[in-house]
Amino acid sequence: MKTSGLRIATRKGLFFSSKKNNWKLGEPSFLGDNCSAVLRHPVSNAIYVALDHGHFGVKLHRSRNDGESFSETATPAYPPHDDDAEPWVDMMGRTIPDSLQLIWCLESGHADQGERIWAGTIPGGLFRSDDGGDSWQLIESLWDDPQRRKWFGGGMDFPGIHSILVHPERPEDITIAVSCGGIWHSDDDGNSWSNIGEGMEAPYTPPDVANDPGIQDVHRLTRCRSYPDQMWLQHHAGIYRSEDAGSHWQQVENVKPSSFGFAVAVHPQNPDTAWFVPEIKDEHRIPADGRVVVNRTDDGGKSFSSFSNGLPGPMAYDLVFRHAFEIDQRGEILAMGSTTGSLWVSEDGGENWQTISNHLPPIYALRFE
Repeated sequence: MKTSGLRIATRKGLFFSSKKNNWKLGEPSFLGDNCSAVLRHPVSNAIYVALDHGHFGVKLHRSRNDGESFSETATPAYPPHDDDAEPWVDMMGRTIPDSLQLIWCLESGHADQGERIWAGTIPGGLFRSDDGGDSWQLIESLWDDPQRRKWFGGGMDFPGIHSILVHPERPEDITIAVSCGGIWHSDDDGNSWSNIGEGMEAPYTPPDVANDPGIQDVHRLTRCRSYPDQMWLQHHAGIYRSEDAGSHWQQVENVKPSSFGFAVAVHPQNPDTAWFVPEIKDEHRIPADGRVVVNRTDDGGKSFSSFSNGLPGPMAYDLVFRHAFEIDQRGEILAMGSTTGSLWVSEDGGENWQTISNHLPPIYALRFE
C-alpha cells in the first residue's frame, strides 16, 4: 500500500503534493474556486471535487485521467419544494432550507459496491450515487425522520453531515455524524436509521436536553480501520471514545492545553493511537497561547503528548478545520492544513513537522491517495 500523493482542497483551488517530489506543490486545478471536498475513489480511481460557487450554486466535477482534466457531473439535488409542507425551524428560530447549500464531505462505498459514492451535505441531506456520480439519490429514510427536526447549525448556519463511515467488513453498515444532530447508524444500507451515541453531553444547551443524542455537536467522527468498533470523535465539548461502534461514548478528561478542536485522526492499525489539534473555544477559536501543537495519545486517551517542532508560535492563529487533518492508509504520514493557508507534513507520528507552504488559500480538506 503506497501513498502516492496528497490532494489539498482550498478556498481558491485544488492543489497536489507528493512525497515523491519532496512535497513540492503542483499547479492547481479550479484556480479561484472554492473547493469544499475531494475524494479519490479506490475502485474506479476517479477523482471527485465539490465546488461551492456561492450565489451560482454547488457543482461536482470528476476526473478519470488522474487529475489532468475534469468534467462536470451530476450534483446531489433535493426534491422540489413543497409549498404546503411545514417549514423546518430550528431551536434558534432559523428556517432550515430544503435545497443544497454545500457538499461537506464525499466518501466511497465499500469496495464490493463498485463506484458507489456517499455525499454529506448542508442542510443535512445524505445522498448516494451508485454510478460514479452520474446520478444521485437522497436517502429519504433519514431526511424524513421526524427526529431530524431537532437538528440545528453549529459553526455553520444550518445542520450538515460531515462524517460518513462505511464499515470495512459490512458494506450495508453506515455511521454518520451531524453538526448539530449527533450520530446516526444504519445496518441495512440506509433503509432505516437509529440515533445512537449515549454518553455525550452538550453543556451549551438547556440541562434537560444536554444528554439528548439527537442534538450533539460532533465536530468529526472517525474509526480505526483494522478495529472498526473502536471510534474516536472530537465534540464541541471535548474528546470522546467508543468501543462499541458509537453506541456508547466515554469522555476523555484532562487534555492539555485544550480538549476543544475540530480535527481527529486515528491510526489505521492501532485503535489506541489518535491525534487531535487543540484550540480555544468559543469566541476565539485559536491555538492555546498562540502556539500550534498536535496532541497524540498512544494508550487510548489515558495520557497525551503535545508536539510542536516545526509548527508556528507564539503569535500563530491557525485554525485547523475538521477535514484538514489526515493520516495516510499505512499510518505513517500525517498532513495538516490551516485557515491561514499553511500546510505541514509529519513522517514520524506527529512529533516533527515539515512546512510545505505558508501561502496557500485557506485549506478546507486534505486527502491522501
